Amino acid sequence: MLRFSTAKVVSILLLTLLGFLFAAPNLLSPDARKAIEASIPAWLPSWIVPHKGVVLGLDLQGGSHVVLEVDVNDLTRTQVNILRDDVRRILRETRVAPQGGIGVMPRGVQLRVPNQADRDKLMPKLRELAQPITNAVIGQTGLATIDVTEGADGLVQLTLTEPGLVDRVRRAVAQAIEVLRRRVDAMGTTEPSIQRQGADRILVQVPGLQDPQRLKEILGKTAKLQFRFVAEPGTSSADVEMMPSRDAGGQQIPVERRVIVEGEDLVDAQPAFSQQTNEPIVNFRFNVRGAQRFGQATSEGVGRRLAIVLDNEVVSAPVVQTAITGGSGQISGRFTVQQANDLAVLLRAGALPAKLTVVEERTVGPGLGADSIQAGKLATYVATIFVVLFMFATYGLFGLFANIALIVHVVFIFALMSILGATLTLPGIAGIVLTIGTAVDSNVLIYERIREEAHAGRSIVSAIEAGFERAFATIFDSNSTMFIAALILFFLGSGPVRGFAVVFILGILTTVITAVTMTRMMIGLWYRWARPKSIPF
Repeated sequence: MLRFSTAKVVSILLLTLLGFLFAAPNLLSPDARKAIEASIPAWLPSWIVPHKGVVLGLDLQGGSHVVLEVDVNDLTRTQVNILRDDVRRILRETRVAPQGGIGVMPRGVQLRVPNQADRDKLMPKLRELAQPITNAVIGQTGLATIDVTEGADGLVQLTLTEPGLVDRVRRAVAQAIEVLRRRVDAMGTTEPSIQRQGADRILVQVPGLQDPQRLKEILGKTAKLQFRFVAEPGTSSADVEMMPSRDAGGQQIPVERRVIVEGEDLVDAQPAFSQQTNEPIVNFRFNVRGAQRFGQATSEGVGRRLAIVLDNEVVSAPVVQTAITGGSGQISGRFTVQQANDLAVLLRAGALPAKLTVVEERTVGPGLGADSIQAGKLATYVATIFVVLFMFATYGLFGLFANIALIVHVVFIFALMSILGATLTLPGIAGIVLTIGTAVDSNVLIYERIREEAHAGRSIVSAIEAGFERAFATIFDSNSTMFIAALILFFLGSGPVRGFAVVFILGILTTVITAVTMTRMMIGLWYRWARPKSIPF
Protein backbone atom coordinates (compact mmCIF):
# COMPACT_ATOMS: atom_id res chain seq x y z
CA MET A 1 0.00 0.00 0.00
CA LEU A 2 2.97 2.35 0.52
CA ARG A 3 3.87 2.05 -3.14
CA PHE A 4 2.45 4.85 -5.27
CA SER A 5 2.76 4.76 -9.05
CA THR A 6 4.29 7.73 -10.80
CA ALA A 7 0.94 8.50 -12.45
CA LYS A 8 -0.84 8.62 -9.08
CA VAL A 9 1.82 10.87 -7.55
CA VAL A 10 1.67 13.22 -10.55
CA SER A 11 -2.16 13.30 -10.35
CA ILE A 12 -2.12 14.25 -6.68
CA LEU A 13 0.52 16.94 -7.23
CA LEU A 14 -1.38 18.29 -10.24
CA LEU A 15 -4.60 18.43 -8.23
CA THR A 16 -2.76 20.31 -5.48
CA LEU A 17 -1.33 22.77 -8.02
CA LEU A 18 -4.79 23.42 -9.44
CA GLY A 19 -6.06 24.05 -5.92
CA PHE A 20 -3.40 26.69 -5.33
CA LEU A 21 -4.08 28.30 -8.74
CA PHE A 22 -7.85 28.60 -8.18
CA ALA A 23 -7.35 29.86 -4.63
CA ALA A 24 -4.69 32.42 -5.67
CA PRO A 25 -7.15 35.10 -6.97
CA ASN A 26 -8.27 35.61 -3.36
CA LEU A 27 -4.90 37.29 -2.78
CA LEU A 28 -5.62 39.82 -5.55
CA SER A 29 -7.75 42.95 -5.42
CA PRO A 30 -11.22 42.97 -7.03
CA ASP A 31 -9.91 45.25 -9.80
CA ALA A 32 -7.09 42.83 -10.58
CA ARG A 33 -9.55 39.92 -10.77
CA LYS A 34 -11.79 41.90 -13.13
CA ALA A 35 -8.76 42.70 -15.31
CA ILE A 36 -7.91 39.00 -15.55
CA GLU A 37 -11.51 38.17 -16.47
CA ALA A 38 -11.56 40.89 -19.15
CA SER A 39 -8.34 39.56 -20.69
CA ILE A 40 -9.72 36.04 -21.22
CA PRO A 41 -10.18 35.40 -24.98
CA ALA A 42 -13.76 34.94 -26.15
CA TRP A 43 -13.00 31.47 -27.55
CA LEU A 44 -11.71 30.23 -24.19
CA PRO A 45 -14.20 29.16 -21.47
CA SER A 46 -13.82 31.61 -18.59
CA TRP A 47 -13.83 28.90 -15.91
CA ILE A 48 -10.52 27.52 -17.20
CA VAL A 49 -8.63 30.66 -16.16
CA PRO A 50 -8.65 31.22 -12.37
CA HIS A 51 -10.08 34.70 -11.79
CA LYS A 52 -12.85 34.30 -9.22
CA GLY A 53 -12.46 35.03 -5.55
CA VAL A 54 -14.52 34.07 -2.54
CA VAL A 55 -17.51 36.38 -2.16
CA LEU A 56 -17.66 37.99 1.27
CA GLY A 57 -21.03 37.87 2.97
CA LEU A 58 -23.04 40.72 4.40
CA ASP A 59 -21.48 40.39 7.84
CA LEU A 60 -17.94 40.65 6.44
CA GLN A 61 -18.14 43.53 3.93
CA GLY A 62 -21.28 45.31 5.06
CA GLY A 63 -24.40 45.93 3.00
CA SER A 64 -28.19 45.92 3.15
CA HIS A 65 -30.52 43.27 4.55
CA VAL A 66 -34.23 43.46 3.71
CA VAL A 67 -37.09 41.04 4.37
CA LEU A 68 -40.14 41.46 2.12
CA GLU A 69 -43.59 39.99 2.60
CA VAL A 70 -46.18 39.29 -0.08
CA ASP A 71 -49.32 41.37 0.50
CA VAL A 72 -51.90 38.57 0.51
CA ASN A 73 -54.81 41.05 0.49
CA ASP A 74 -53.44 42.80 -2.60
CA LEU A 75 -52.84 39.43 -4.26
CA THR A 76 -56.41 38.40 -3.45
CA ARG A 77 -57.80 41.61 -4.96
CA THR A 78 -55.73 41.03 -8.09
CA GLN A 79 -57.04 37.48 -8.42
CA VAL A 80 -60.63 38.69 -7.93
CA ASN A 81 -60.16 41.27 -10.69
CA ILE A 82 -58.74 38.63 -13.00
CA LEU A 83 -61.68 36.36 -12.16
CA ARG A 84 -64.13 39.18 -12.90
CA ASP A 85 -62.50 39.81 -16.29
CA ASP A 86 -62.64 36.08 -17.12
CA VAL A 87 -66.35 35.96 -16.22
CA ARG A 88 -67.00 39.08 -18.34
CA ARG A 89 -65.22 37.41 -21.29
CA ILE A 90 -67.30 34.24 -20.93
CA LEU A 91 -70.50 36.28 -20.79
CA ARG A 92 -69.58 37.92 -24.08
CA GLU A 93 -68.75 34.58 -25.68
CA THR A 94 -72.00 32.93 -24.57
CA ARG A 95 -74.08 36.10 -25.20
CA VAL A 96 -75.60 35.91 -21.71
CA ALA A 97 -76.59 39.13 -19.93
CA PRO A 98 -76.66 38.77 -16.11
CA GLN A 99 -79.28 40.59 -14.11
CA GLY A 100 -77.66 43.54 -12.35
CA GLY A 101 -74.17 42.93 -13.77
CA ILE A 102 -71.22 41.27 -12.01
CA GLY A 103 -70.93 41.83 -8.25
CA VAL A 104 -67.54 41.74 -6.52
CA MET A 105 -67.10 39.95 -3.18
CA PRO A 106 -64.03 39.98 -0.89
CA ARG A 107 -62.84 36.65 -2.31
CA GLY A 108 -64.81 36.21 -5.51
CA VAL A 109 -67.60 37.44 -7.78
CA GLN A 110 -71.29 36.74 -8.14
CA LEU A 111 -73.93 37.21 -10.83
CA ARG A 112 -77.59 36.42 -11.21
CA VAL A 113 -78.85 34.56 -14.31
CA PRO A 114 -82.56 33.70 -13.79
CA ASN A 115 -83.00 32.02 -17.20
CA GLN A 116 -82.28 28.26 -16.97
CA ALA A 117 -81.30 27.99 -20.63
CA ASP A 118 -78.74 30.77 -20.22
CA ARG A 119 -77.34 29.09 -17.10
CA ASP A 120 -77.01 25.79 -18.98
CA LYS A 121 -74.83 27.55 -21.55
CA LEU A 122 -72.89 29.53 -18.95
CA MET A 123 -72.10 27.06 -16.16
CA PRO A 124 -69.83 24.65 -18.13
CA LYS A 125 -67.70 27.60 -19.22
CA LEU A 126 -67.52 28.99 -15.67
CA ARG A 127 -66.51 25.63 -14.23
CA GLU A 128 -63.57 25.55 -16.65
CA LEU A 129 -62.12 28.45 -14.64
CA ALA A 130 -61.75 26.13 -11.61
CA GLN A 131 -58.30 24.81 -12.49
CA PRO A 132 -56.91 21.93 -10.39
CA ILE A 133 -54.02 22.68 -8.04
CA THR A 134 -50.87 20.81 -9.01
CA ASN A 135 -47.86 19.85 -6.93
CA ALA A 136 -44.36 19.35 -8.31
CA VAL A 137 -44.04 16.03 -6.44
CA ILE A 138 -47.47 14.39 -6.48
CA GLY A 139 -48.99 16.15 -9.50
CA GLN A 140 -52.66 17.08 -9.21
CA THR A 141 -53.85 17.35 -5.62
CA GLY A 142 -57.58 16.99 -6.31
CA LEU A 143 -58.25 20.52 -5.03
CA ALA A 144 -59.48 23.41 -7.19
CA THR A 145 -58.47 27.06 -7.27
CA ILE A 146 -62.07 28.31 -7.59
CA ASP A 147 -65.34 27.06 -6.08
CA VAL A 148 -68.32 27.52 -8.46
CA THR A 149 -71.76 27.23 -6.84
CA GLU A 150 -75.39 27.79 -7.91
CA GLY A 151 -77.90 29.28 -5.49
CA ALA A 152 -81.55 30.23 -5.46
CA ASP A 153 -83.07 32.51 -8.12
CA GLY A 154 -80.20 31.84 -10.53
CA LEU A 155 -77.47 33.22 -8.24
CA VAL A 156 -74.02 32.02 -9.34
CA GLN A 157 -70.99 32.55 -7.10
CA LEU A 158 -67.32 32.00 -7.94
CA THR A 159 -65.12 32.02 -4.83
CA LEU A 160 -61.35 31.70 -4.51
CA THR A 161 -60.59 28.64 -2.36
CA GLU A 162 -58.14 28.71 0.55
CA PRO A 163 -55.85 26.06 -1.03
CA GLY A 164 -55.97 28.05 -4.26
CA LEU A 165 -54.84 31.23 -2.51
CA VAL A 166 -52.04 29.37 -0.70
CA ASP A 167 -50.86 27.94 -4.01
CA ARG A 168 -51.03 31.37 -5.64
CA VAL A 169 -48.96 32.90 -2.83
CA ARG A 170 -46.36 30.15 -3.26
CA ARG A 171 -46.12 30.78 -6.98
CA ALA A 172 -46.08 34.55 -6.45
CA VAL A 173 -43.08 34.24 -4.11
CA ALA A 174 -41.21 32.09 -6.64
CA GLN A 175 -41.97 34.55 -9.45
CA ALA A 176 -41.09 37.56 -7.28
CA ILE A 177 -37.68 36.06 -6.44
CA GLU A 178 -36.78 35.94 -10.14
CA VAL A 179 -38.01 39.50 -10.73
CA LEU A 180 -36.12 40.80 -7.68
CA ARG A 181 -32.96 39.02 -8.80
CA ARG A 182 -33.09 40.76 -12.19
CA ARG A 183 -33.68 44.11 -10.51
CA VAL A 184 -30.81 43.77 -8.05
CA ASP A 185 -28.43 42.47 -10.74
CA ALA A 186 -29.26 45.52 -12.88
CA MET A 187 -28.08 47.76 -10.00
CA GLY A 188 -24.55 46.46 -10.52
CA THR A 189 -24.21 44.77 -7.13
CA THR A 190 -22.08 41.69 -6.50
CA GLU A 191 -23.49 38.28 -5.58
CA PRO A 192 -26.79 39.24 -3.92
CA SER A 193 -28.54 36.59 -1.85
CA ILE A 194 -32.28 36.33 -2.59
CA GLN A 195 -34.18 33.40 -1.12
CA ARG A 196 -37.54 32.34 0.21
CA GLN A 197 -38.13 32.69 3.95
CA GLY A 198 -41.24 30.92 5.19
CA ALA A 199 -44.43 30.74 3.15
CA ASP A 200 -44.81 34.36 2.05
CA ARG A 201 -41.52 36.17 2.75
CA ILE A 202 -38.37 36.84 0.75
CA LEU A 203 -34.94 37.57 2.23
CA VAL A 204 -32.72 39.91 0.21
CA GLN A 205 -29.10 40.52 1.21
CA VAL A 206 -26.94 42.78 -0.95
CA PRO A 207 -23.30 42.89 0.21
CA GLY A 208 -21.53 46.19 -0.36
CA LEU A 209 -24.70 48.28 -0.84
CA GLN A 210 -24.93 51.01 1.79
CA ASP A 211 -28.12 52.66 0.49
CA PRO A 212 -31.05 50.65 1.90
CA GLN A 213 -33.58 53.32 0.96
CA ARG A 214 -32.87 52.98 -2.75
CA LEU A 215 -32.88 49.19 -2.39
CA LYS A 216 -36.34 49.33 -0.79
CA GLU A 217 -37.61 51.57 -3.57
CA ILE A 218 -36.30 49.20 -6.23
CA LEU A 219 -37.61 46.07 -4.52
CA GLY A 220 -40.92 47.33 -3.18
CA LYS A 221 -42.39 48.80 -6.36
CA THR A 222 -44.68 46.48 -8.25
CA ALA A 223 -43.77 48.19 -11.57
CA LYS A 224 -47.00 47.12 -13.24
CA LEU A 225 -47.06 49.11 -16.48
CA GLN A 226 -50.25 49.45 -18.53
CA PHE A 227 -51.35 51.55 -21.47
CA ARG A 228 -55.04 52.58 -21.42
CA PHE A 229 -57.14 55.29 -22.97
CA VAL A 230 -58.52 58.11 -20.85
CA ALA A 231 -62.29 57.58 -20.69
CA GLU A 232 -64.42 59.90 -22.80
CA PRO A 233 -67.68 61.48 -21.56
CA GLY A 234 -70.60 59.07 -21.79
CA THR A 235 -68.56 55.93 -21.12
CA SER A 236 -70.31 53.42 -18.84
CA SER A 237 -69.20 53.75 -15.22
CA ALA A 238 -68.66 49.98 -15.08
CA ASP A 239 -65.89 50.35 -17.67
CA VAL A 240 -64.19 53.32 -16.01
CA GLU A 241 -61.67 53.44 -13.15
CA MET A 242 -60.59 56.60 -11.35
CA MET A 243 -56.81 56.98 -10.97
CA PRO A 244 -54.51 59.74 -9.66
CA SER A 245 -52.63 61.62 -12.36
CA ARG A 246 -49.12 62.93 -11.85
CA ASP A 247 -49.64 65.60 -14.53
CA ALA A 248 -52.79 66.83 -12.72
CA GLY A 249 -51.05 67.12 -9.35
CA GLY A 250 -52.53 63.89 -7.99
CA GLN A 251 -56.14 64.61 -8.98
CA GLN A 252 -58.28 61.66 -10.05
CA ILE A 253 -58.99 61.23 -13.77
CA PRO A 254 -61.26 58.62 -15.45
CA VAL A 255 -59.38 55.82 -17.20
CA GLU A 256 -60.85 52.93 -19.18
CA ARG A 257 -60.54 49.51 -17.57
CA ARG A 258 -59.60 47.97 -20.90
CA VAL A 259 -55.85 47.49 -21.11
CA ILE A 260 -54.30 48.04 -24.54
CA VAL A 261 -50.77 46.78 -23.82
CA GLU A 262 -49.07 45.65 -20.61
CA GLY A 263 -45.48 45.85 -19.46
CA GLU A 264 -44.91 42.16 -20.11
CA ASP A 265 -44.78 43.02 -23.84
CA LEU A 266 -41.74 45.28 -23.32
CA VAL A 267 -38.39 43.99 -24.56
CA ASP A 268 -36.27 46.97 -23.54
CA ALA A 269 -36.39 50.18 -21.51
CA GLN A 270 -33.53 52.70 -21.29
CA PRO A 271 -33.19 56.10 -19.59
CA ALA A 272 -32.64 59.07 -21.90
CA PHE A 273 -33.27 62.83 -22.20
CA SER A 274 -36.05 64.50 -24.15
CA GLN A 275 -34.81 66.45 -27.18
CA GLN A 276 -37.53 69.06 -26.70
CA THR A 277 -37.39 69.73 -22.94
CA ASN A 278 -34.07 68.05 -22.02
CA GLU A 279 -35.89 66.32 -19.13
CA PRO A 280 -35.12 62.72 -18.14
CA ILE A 281 -37.39 60.20 -19.88
CA VAL A 282 -37.53 56.45 -20.42
CA ASN A 283 -37.48 55.05 -23.96
CA PHE A 284 -39.22 51.70 -24.38
CA ARG A 285 -39.62 49.12 -27.11
CA PHE A 286 -42.32 46.46 -27.53
CA ASN A 287 -42.11 42.92 -28.84
CA VAL A 288 -43.98 41.98 -32.04
CA ARG A 289 -47.29 41.30 -30.27
CA GLY A 290 -47.11 44.47 -28.22
CA ALA A 291 -46.13 46.58 -31.25
CA GLN A 292 -49.10 45.28 -33.23
CA ARG A 293 -51.61 45.92 -30.44
CA PHE A 294 -50.11 49.34 -29.66
CA GLY A 295 -50.10 50.33 -33.33
CA GLN A 296 -53.71 49.22 -33.84
CA ALA A 297 -54.92 51.04 -30.71
CA THR A 298 -53.16 54.31 -31.56
CA SER A 299 -54.42 54.12 -35.14
CA GLU A 300 -57.99 53.89 -33.89
CA GLY A 301 -57.48 56.44 -31.09
CA VAL A 302 -55.93 59.41 -32.91
CA GLY A 303 -56.91 62.55 -31.01
CA ARG A 304 -57.56 60.70 -27.74
CA ARG A 305 -55.45 60.84 -24.58
CA LEU A 306 -53.40 57.72 -23.90
CA ALA A 307 -52.81 57.06 -20.20
CA ILE A 308 -49.48 55.51 -19.23
CA VAL A 309 -50.30 53.79 -15.93
CA LEU A 310 -47.58 52.65 -13.53
CA ASP A 311 -48.69 50.96 -10.32
CA ASN A 312 -52.22 52.40 -10.59
CA GLU A 313 -50.95 55.94 -11.13
CA VAL A 314 -51.14 57.84 -14.42
CA VAL A 315 -47.58 59.11 -14.91
CA SER A 316 -48.39 60.70 -18.25
CA ALA A 317 -51.44 61.07 -20.51
CA PRO A 318 -50.34 62.51 -23.88
CA VAL A 319 -52.69 63.03 -26.83
CA VAL A 320 -52.18 60.55 -29.68
CA GLN A 321 -51.24 62.76 -32.64
CA THR A 322 -50.55 59.99 -35.16
CA ALA A 323 -50.53 56.20 -35.20
CA ILE A 324 -47.45 54.77 -33.44
CA THR A 325 -46.60 51.69 -35.49
CA GLY A 326 -42.85 51.41 -34.87
CA GLY A 327 -43.25 49.52 -31.61
CA SER A 328 -41.38 52.07 -29.52
CA GLY A 329 -42.13 55.17 -27.52
CA GLN A 330 -41.18 57.14 -24.45
CA ILE A 331 -42.46 57.75 -20.92
CA SER A 332 -42.15 61.22 -19.42
CA GLY A 333 -43.37 62.32 -16.03
CA ARG A 334 -41.13 64.97 -14.46
CA PHE A 335 -38.55 62.37 -13.47
CA THR A 336 -35.19 63.01 -11.92
CA VAL A 337 -32.19 61.28 -13.47
CA GLN A 338 -32.16 58.70 -10.66
CA GLN A 339 -35.91 58.08 -11.00
CA ALA A 340 -35.59 57.56 -14.76
CA ASN A 341 -32.73 55.09 -14.24
CA ASP A 342 -34.65 53.17 -11.58
CA LEU A 343 -37.84 53.10 -13.68
CA ALA A 344 -35.89 51.67 -16.62
CA VAL A 345 -34.47 48.98 -14.32
CA LEU A 346 -37.94 48.11 -13.04
CA LEU A 347 -39.47 47.89 -16.51
CA ARG A 348 -36.65 45.73 -17.87
CA ALA A 349 -36.89 43.35 -14.92
CA GLY A 350 -40.67 42.99 -15.20
CA ALA A 351 -43.56 43.54 -12.84
CA LEU A 352 -44.00 41.79 -9.53
CA PRO A 353 -46.97 39.41 -9.30
CA ALA A 354 -48.13 41.08 -6.07
CA LYS A 355 -47.30 43.98 -3.81
CA LEU A 356 -44.36 43.43 -1.44
CA THR A 357 -44.05 45.19 1.89
CA VAL A 358 -40.84 45.64 3.88
CA VAL A 359 -41.15 43.93 7.26
CA GLU A 360 -37.48 44.09 8.29
CA GLU A 361 -34.47 46.09 7.20
CA ARG A 362 -30.92 46.20 8.46
CA THR A 363 -27.72 47.86 7.32
CA VAL A 364 -24.27 46.55 8.21
CA GLY A 365 -21.50 49.11 7.98
CA PRO A 366 -18.18 48.24 6.31
CA GLY A 367 -16.34 49.08 9.53
CA LEU A 368 -18.16 46.34 11.43
CA GLY A 369 -17.44 43.94 8.58
CA ALA A 370 -13.73 44.82 8.68
CA ASP A 371 -13.65 44.17 12.43
CA SER A 372 -15.32 40.80 11.87
CA ILE A 373 -12.76 39.87 9.24
CA GLN A 374 -9.88 40.80 11.53
CA ALA A 375 -11.37 38.82 14.41
CA GLY A 376 -11.98 35.84 12.11
CA LYS A 377 -8.44 35.98 10.73
CA LEU A 378 -6.98 36.17 14.24
CA ALA A 379 -9.02 33.17 15.37
CA THR A 380 -7.99 31.18 12.29
CA TYR A 381 -4.29 32.04 12.69
CA VAL A 382 -4.23 31.19 16.39
CA ALA A 383 -6.10 27.91 15.87
CA THR A 384 -3.83 26.92 12.97
CA ILE A 385 -0.63 27.75 14.87
CA PHE A 386 -1.65 25.74 17.94
CA VAL A 387 -2.77 22.78 15.84
CA VAL A 388 0.46 22.82 13.82
CA LEU A 389 2.62 23.02 16.95
CA PHE A 390 0.69 20.23 18.65
CA MET A 391 0.96 17.88 15.66
CA PHE A 392 4.66 18.56 15.19
CA ALA A 393 5.44 18.19 18.89
CA THR A 394 3.45 14.98 19.23
CA TYR A 395 4.25 13.15 15.99
CA GLY A 396 7.48 14.70 14.75
CA LEU A 397 8.04 14.07 11.04
CA PHE A 398 4.61 12.51 10.63
CA GLY A 399 3.19 15.65 12.23
CA LEU A 400 4.97 17.70 9.56
CA PHE A 401 3.27 15.57 6.90
CA ALA A 402 -0.08 16.21 8.57
CA ASN A 403 0.59 19.96 8.69
CA ILE A 404 1.44 20.07 4.98
CA ALA A 405 -1.80 18.20 4.22
CA LEU A 406 -3.63 20.66 6.51
CA ILE A 407 -2.39 23.65 4.48
CA VAL A 408 -3.50 21.96 1.25
CA HIS A 409 -6.84 21.21 2.92
CA VAL A 410 -7.49 24.92 3.62
CA VAL A 411 -6.35 25.87 0.11
CA PHE A 412 -8.80 23.34 -1.38
CA ILE A 413 -11.66 24.89 0.62
CA PHE A 414 -10.94 28.37 -0.77
CA ALA A 415 -10.43 26.99 -4.28
CA LEU A 416 -13.77 25.18 -4.25
CA MET A 417 -15.59 28.19 -2.80
CA SER A 418 -14.08 30.39 -5.53
CA ILE A 419 -15.10 27.98 -8.30
CA LEU A 420 -18.63 27.55 -6.95
CA GLY A 421 -19.07 31.26 -6.23
CA ALA A 422 -19.96 30.45 -2.61
CA THR A 423 -20.31 33.24 -0.06
CA LEU A 424 -18.02 33.35 2.97
CA THR A 425 -19.75 34.58 6.12
CA LEU A 426 -18.53 35.00 9.68
CA PRO A 427 -19.97 31.56 10.64
CA GLY A 428 -18.18 30.27 7.53
CA ILE A 429 -14.87 31.34 9.06
CA ALA A 430 -15.88 29.40 12.16
CA GLY A 431 -16.53 26.43 9.87
CA ILE A 432 -12.98 26.69 8.47
CA VAL A 433 -11.53 26.70 11.98
CA LEU A 434 -13.65 23.66 12.86
CA THR A 435 -12.59 21.75 9.73
CA ILE A 436 -8.95 22.39 10.64
CA GLY A 437 -9.54 20.42 13.82
CA THR A 438 -11.49 17.64 12.10
CA ALA A 439 -8.83 17.34 9.36
CA VAL A 440 -5.97 16.69 11.79
CA ASP A 441 -8.29 14.50 13.86
CA SER A 442 -8.20 11.99 11.00
CA ASN A 443 -4.40 12.04 11.09
CA VAL A 444 -4.44 11.55 14.85
CA LEU A 445 -6.59 8.44 14.46
CA ILE A 446 -4.24 7.03 11.81
CA TYR A 447 -1.05 7.81 13.72
CA GLU A 448 -2.32 6.41 17.01
CA ARG A 449 -3.35 3.24 15.21
CA ILE A 450 0.13 2.99 13.66
CA ARG A 451 1.68 3.43 17.10
CA GLU A 452 -0.48 0.66 18.55
CA GLU A 453 0.41 -1.71 15.73
CA ALA A 454 4.13 -0.94 16.13
CA HIS A 455 3.97 -1.58 19.89
CA ALA A 456 2.28 -4.90 19.13
CA GLY A 457 5.45 -6.03 17.34
CA ARG A 458 4.60 -5.37 13.70
CA SER A 459 7.25 -4.18 11.28
CA ILE A 460 7.20 -0.52 10.26
CA VAL A 461 5.64 -1.24 6.85
CA SER A 462 3.03 -3.55 8.32
CA ALA A 463 2.21 -1.09 11.12
CA ILE A 464 1.73 1.83 8.67
CA GLU A 465 -0.45 -0.24 6.36
CA ALA A 466 -2.56 -1.54 9.26
CA GLY A 467 -2.89 1.99 10.70
CA PHE A 468 -4.33 3.41 7.47
CA GLU A 469 -6.57 0.42 6.75
CA ARG A 470 -8.08 0.03 10.21
CA ALA A 471 -8.48 3.75 10.92
CA PHE A 472 -10.17 4.44 7.60
CA ALA A 473 -13.48 2.86 8.65
CA THR A 474 -13.61 5.07 11.75
CA ILE A 475 -12.68 8.17 9.74
CA PHE A 476 -15.33 7.38 7.13
CA ASP A 477 -18.05 6.85 9.75
CA SER A 478 -17.27 10.03 11.67
CA ASN A 479 -17.08 12.18 8.53
CA SER A 480 -20.29 10.64 7.18
CA THR A 481 -22.26 11.58 10.29
CA MET A 482 -20.85 15.12 10.21
CA PHE A 483 -21.66 15.34 6.50
CA ILE A 484 -25.29 14.36 7.15
CA ALA A 485 -25.58 16.95 9.91
CA ALA A 486 -24.08 19.62 7.63
CA LEU A 487 -26.53 18.74 4.85
CA ILE A 488 -29.45 19.15 7.25
CA LEU A 489 -28.11 22.56 8.28
CA PHE A 490 -27.78 23.54 4.61
CA PHE A 491 -31.27 22.54 3.53
CA LEU A 492 -33.16 23.61 6.66
CA GLY A 493 -31.09 26.62 7.67
CA SER A 494 -30.90 30.07 6.13
CA GLY A 495 -28.43 32.94 5.91
CA PRO A 496 -25.38 32.51 8.19
CA VAL A 497 -26.36 28.93 9.09
CA ARG A 498 -26.17 27.91 5.43
CA GLY A 499 -22.85 29.75 5.11
CA PHE A 500 -21.44 27.64 7.93
CA ALA A 501 -22.88 24.47 6.39
CA VAL A 502 -21.34 25.13 2.96
CA VAL A 503 -17.84 25.57 4.37
CA PHE A 504 -18.22 22.55 6.64
CA ILE A 505 -19.40 20.32 3.75
CA LEU A 506 -16.45 21.37 1.58
CA GLY A 507 -14.08 20.82 4.50
CA ILE A 508 -15.35 17.28 5.06
CA LEU A 509 -14.96 16.42 1.36
CA THR A 510 -11.40 17.74 1.16
CA THR A 511 -10.43 15.97 4.37
CA VAL A 512 -10.69 12.59 2.64
CA ILE A 513 -8.22 13.76 -0.01
CA THR A 514 -5.70 15.49 2.23
CA ALA A 515 -5.77 13.66 5.57
CA VAL A 516 -5.83 10.18 4.03
CA THR A 517 -4.61 10.08 0.42
CA MET A 518 -2.05 12.90 0.51
CA THR A 519 -0.65 11.97 3.91
CA ARG A 520 -0.31 8.35 2.85
CA MET A 521 1.52 9.41 -0.32
CA MET A 522 4.01 11.55 1.61
CA ILE A 523 4.64 8.73 4.11
CA GLY A 524 5.09 6.24 1.24
CA LEU A 525 7.60 8.49 -0.56
CA TRP A 526 9.43 9.10 2.71
CA TYR A 527 9.72 5.36 3.38
CA ARG A 528 11.04 4.62 -0.12
CA TRP A 529 13.67 7.34 0.29
CA ALA A 530 14.75 6.93 3.95
CA ARG A 531 14.15 3.19 4.57
CA PRO A 532 13.71 3.77 8.36
CA LYS A 533 13.96 0.97 10.91
CA SER A 534 11.33 2.32 13.34
CA ILE A 535 8.38 4.67 13.60
CA PRO A 536 9.70 8.26 14.14
CA PHE A 537 7.36 9.10 17.02
